[in-house]
Amino acid sequence: MSMSVLPPLLLSRDRPSDVARLDRNGALHRVRAGVYVQAAAWSALAPWQRYRVRVQAVTATWSDPVLCLESAAAEIGLPVFGEPREIHLLSSNGRSWREGDVVVHGTRDERSVLARDGIRMTSVADTAVDLCRVLPPAFALAVADAALRMPAGEDAPAGSLDVAALGRGRSDRRGRRQLDWVGRRATAAAESTGESVSRAVIEWLGFEEPELQREHRHEGALDRTDFFWARTRTIGESDGYGKYDAADADASKAHFIEEKKREDRLRRHEGGFARWDWADAMRAEPLGGKLNAAGLSPVHRRRSAFLATLAANPRSFAPRTRGSRARPGAGPRVSA
Repeated sequence: MSMSVLPPLLLSRDRPSDVARLDRNGALHRVRAGVYVQAAAWSALAPWQRYRVRVQAVTATWSDPVLCLESAAAEIGLPVFGEPREIHLLSSNGRSWREGDVVVHGTRDERSVLARDGIRMTSVADTAVDLCRVLPPAFALAVADAALRMPAGEDAPAGSLDVAALGRGRSDRRGRRQLDWVGRRATAAAESTGESVSRAVIEWLGFEEPELQREHRHEGALDRTDFFWARTRTIGESDGYGKYDAADADASKAHFIEEKKREDRLRRHEGGFARWDWADAMRAEPLGGKLNAAGLSPVHRRRSAFLATLAANPRSFAPRTRGSRARPGAGPRVSA
């Protein structure tokens, strides 16, 4: 999604009469006390966009908050999985407390703080380490990979982030084993959240580690593939959201035609070819079945305990279905 396309907030303190009138007419959705957005715009938002609106409602009404965890990730541009249940702020006095869906976290460890568009938040590195401690492991890996992909800058690691080392430098020992697991695998070569999660699932299903972003030169063309297993010359492709522009039918058709030509070309010169989407990776078995059909077989034992962590993300609401209310659970869609 575009990080900038969000409905404007309407604050009662700024436009009390307009907000009261629109609210009576049912045109507004109440984000939190004194903060509203147009109801039609709210209903059209993806889960992670709704979360970012909730975060911005807090920054608009609290005094100089510092975002952390998922709330910082939403503003920085790190992956956010589904709609997180809580807004996370860093305590200014080391004390932890809660007010509704806002959780203020006290800590004995220092955090680097950056500011973007007047909003303060923990740095890319600190945010990534904090999330890698607490998210399900495949999501934690996706966050670390995304942080490594960020361009060089004062607040970005630019390929040098070591979540395990940073985590071990803190007094808080929580999640150190997971930080070590992520630190051994994190790479900027995974170019999307779907690829990162797929890497974890491929490992847990017992398949050998693939090469990432392999270049293929055939028929005068240079193609790059998400995953490549050299021993069997098998190609794997992780399809992501936004690959085609649904709002531009001609562009979408052109992309589809070019992708079909590319896939046919690769099939003529390489071995098996497997293509999967986010849902396949999250359910694991469909991804494994497609790799089997492409000619791959597991070479390591299956990691069932790790695969079980794909079933739910307790930090986010379950996806909304028509006629139902969100409940804590898995977040099957992702912001980046």
